[in-house]
Amino acid sequence: MSIQALIWRLSMTRCVSNQLILKTCQQYYQVSTATDFLLAFVCQHLKTAKHKLFYQRWSQSGSKPPAFLTFFDQAYPQKLRQIYNPPAILYYAGNLALLQNPTAAVIGSRQCNYYTQQIVQGLVPRLVQNQITTISGLARGADSCCHQVTLDYQGTTIAVIGNSLDYFYPAENRDLQKQIQHLGLVLSEYPPHTRPRPYYFPQRNRIIAGLCDSLIVTQAKKRSGTLITAELALQENRDVWAVPGPITQSLSYGCNQLIASGARPFLDAETFIQALRAQKNI
Repeated sequence: MSIQALIWRLSMTRCVSNQLILKTCQQYYQVSTATDFLLAFVCQHLKTAKHKLFYQRWSQSGSKPPAFLTFFDQAYPQKLRQIYNPPAILYYAGNLALLQNPTAAVIGSRQCNYYTQQIVQGLVPRLVQNQITTISGLARGADSCCHQVTLDYQGTTIAVIGNSLDYFYPAENRDLQKQIQHLGLVLSEYPPHTRPRPYYFPQRNRIIAGLCDSLIVTQAKKRSGTLITAELALQENRDVWAVPGPITQSLSYGCNQLIASGARPFLDAETFIQALRAQKNI
């Protein structure tokens, strides 16, 4: 069995965490490629109550796989390999070549207002002109705005989602997700038939942080998933920019706090693009 087939079949059981898949891959390369040995290794790290379900799903996972990319494939982005707990597998729909482009993640609050819209409308067309691919999480609010404006200006965008590719969340983004699958790239580490769960989205955020070269936060409250993504990006040595806002607005608190903690203030698109071009030598 190839390493790609092993990763895919482990993922399809929906019983094995990403970290355990990576540990099993280590066993594959360093100890044995025997299937019985590898399955026994997995079961050693699963609760006993899950053993029967794991073997049942393993035996059912031999059907034709969806399109996927593994950690060991040449097309897997090197910058994503370097993050903590890199995804062992990414299911995808769209153009994988976009993973090799210069990228800027644009994220913000789901409850964003006209201020985020103004920032995105001013920034994204300039990113498109400079052939920089945008990345976001296809959530309502800032994420959707980023993806839609990118497509409106015939740019390329990558959406990283917190459920499988056969679900559309939120439901109102069904058409937008289909557009991105056709014109850009949609990624998920979750196998088919995986519904969105609240704890999947912080996991999704590490992939956004790992894929981007630079990240911009438009608006964020004091406690939000947006700030989690920004912190992850800082940990991975990405350039993090935050849009300053009025201290009287709760949606500005997170950005102002990021700036106070060392993030670069986003003041205009040109400065941001020049910094990214210098970073990527483009």
